[in-house]
Amino acid sequence: MAQIKSQIKRIGTNEKAHQRNIVARSALRTEIKKVKAAVEKKDKKAAETAAKNAYRLIDKAVSTHAQHRNTAARQKSEVARLVNSLK
Repeated sequence: MAQIKSQIKRIGTNEKAHQRNIVARSALRTEIKKVKAAVEKKDKKAAETAAKNAYRLIDKAVSTHAQHRNTAARQKSEVARLVNSLK
């Protein structure tokens, strides 16, 4: 265990950020699953709505450094490809 006061604080702030990032990534994965489910049901309107929400969450995860920008680009591409498959 750390004995230096600043290191103890750093450990705490790192853990808070870690938990925040887990929540952000979990919500993101859930939204992508909603897009996939809507595409399987061939529900174009629901897929587009879920895709819009997924894009928002992906961009938010990148801006808060919860996710790498290349990962986000790949996920956005996947979501777009799924939605476009309905057209």
